[in-house]
Amino acid sequence: MDIRHLKAFLAVFEERNITSAAQRLFISQPTLSVTIKQLEEDLGAALFTRQPRGVEVTDQARVLYPQARRMVLEADALRRLFRGGEDRASLELGVEGDIADSQVEGVVRMIHQALPNLLLTLQEGCQGDARLAVEELCCEDELFLPLWEEPYVMALPLGHPMARIDSGADSAPIEDWITCPQHVSHQRLMALYGRSPEAVAGHAGSLMQALRMVAAGVGVAMLPQSLVDGHPRVVTRALHGPAPTRRVGLCYAAQALELPTVRVLHEYCQTNRPPAVGAA
Repeated sequence: MDIRHLKAFLAVFEERNITSAAQRLFISQPTLSVTIKQLEEDLGAALFTRQPRGVEVTDQARVLYPQARRMVLEADALRRLFRGGEDRASLELGVEGDIADSQVEGVVRMIHQALPNLLLTLQEGCQGDARLAVEELCCEDELFLPLWEEPYVMALPLGHPMARIDSGADSAPIEDWITCPQHVSHQRLMALYGRSPEAVAGHAGSLMQALRMVAAGVGVAMLPQSLVDGHPRVVTRALHGPAPTRRVGLCYAAQALELPTVRVLHEYCQTNRPPAVGAA
């Protein structure tokens, strides 16, 4: 059984007539009849009952039809993936907030390597065939494929007194925390902030906004390492104890794997993980 057999089956199933199906496929009627017979022998099932005018489909044919249609569509899409020209397969990838530029670029690089002829569209937020997001933002009906696990680090302005302490930033109490009360990470980080309201210097609506406040000299924030790496006006200090971590990866609905682009990317990411955050 091959795609040629399935295309012949689909044509006869939809036309309900051997002659019309043969004309649709640009082949002779005897050739089509032989192809259908080969498929029936391969499956061990009768798919059509010949009538004086056309054919009747069997129960086995009704079971086969949606599967055959999906397989033919996937084969056509895969063929487009590896062909140049304008008729290219496409993928729409959503990018949630607070994902570092280095991680977005890493995923785009992987996509280009896995699917070199792909027409890629990047979107902001919760949309697309799949999403690049932190695990906490994965919906209940979605699956998650982790790509990075990274620690939170203490981010300080260059001029902060504790920025000059080499032995660890958590050796003295912090009195100017910048927090993100609406962010999914807030509950996990609250234990680090202390209970005094005076210990908070400001609030941010996102981790990116918190980074900007740190760079401006407002205070100190706990931020994912990838967001802070390389920032010219921010220094980091690790905690003495275990640091909270986050996982960044692909969020996708189970049915999205029926799309050849998503399935190929998923399989590629499983065997070709990107470099760890901070790796050379």
